[in-house]
Amino acid sequence: MLDAAKTTDVQAETLLEVNNIEVIYNHVILVLKGVSLNVPRGGITALLGGNGAGKTTTLKAISNLLHSERGEVTKGSIKHRGEIVHELDPAELVRRGVIQVMEGRHCFEHLTVEENLLTGYYTRAEGKAAMMADLEKVYEYFPRLRERRKSQAGYTSGGEQQMVAIGRALMSKPETILLDEPSMGLAPQLVEEIFGIVKDLNEKEGVSFLLAEQNTNVALRFAHYGYILESGRVVMDGPAAELRENPDVKEFYLGMSDEGRKSFRDVRSYRRRKRWLS
Repeated sequence: MLDAAKTTDVQAETLLEVNNIEVIYNHVILVLKGVSLNVPRGGITALLGGNGAGKTTTLKAISNLLHSERGEVTKGSIKHRGEIVHELDPAELVRRGVIQVMEGRHCFEHLTVEENLLTGYYTRAEGKAAMMADLEKVYEYFPRLRERRKSQAGYTSGGEQQMVAIGRALMSKPETILLDEPSMGLAPQLVEEIFGIVKDLNEKEGVSFLLAEQNTNVALRFAHYGYILESGRVVMDGPAAELRENPDVKEFYLGMSDEGRKSFRDVRSYRRRKRWLS
């Protein structure tokens, strides 16, 4: 966790500010309904909720990738360092230091691992020496990718492809990474490894993260602050440590209560009586 001095510093500057946005697909389907959140410099912010809650749509709204799916921000604003950015070209946002790692570990399957990583450098113009230095740094964080650098990316494991996707984002020298469902489809040991690397990148490289995640337990262990989405609305937010101890979060999202672990049937029943949906 951040120490007190760093926490004060983090709170002093907001990198991304999402203010009361609504998102509509195909001109008729309302997906986000007044979502607001902040991503501070030097922090790990978790965006939590079940499948269909609106997490991915929120990230795509920030990274300006909605238009490819016939979606648009119809109300509210999205600011980066105080400037409105939700109508910018996605590549311009990458140049400003905001990049999304998509859900599903998207790689160029026919390219090698190293070729995939180098594609992340396309927005930069510092020259080959800087490119190779950054590639070496990626290999330091992901030693397994060094071993597989000449392998075709489509034939690597799911965990290795997730590492490629994050490593490719690092090659753009980001200030903020929007990380969508990093644990999806991965074994628990690999999930811990990926989140451990996220923590190292945050603490050692100063990269800020907004991560959308269904695995609430793991996300709240590594994040500093969290927002919980349901049906396109933020229903709760707060410091991660407080959310971990919140009775509602423990009972519904973590499957725990004062009486111990809840069964799936109990959790489904609890969903119908949650205070924030009444």
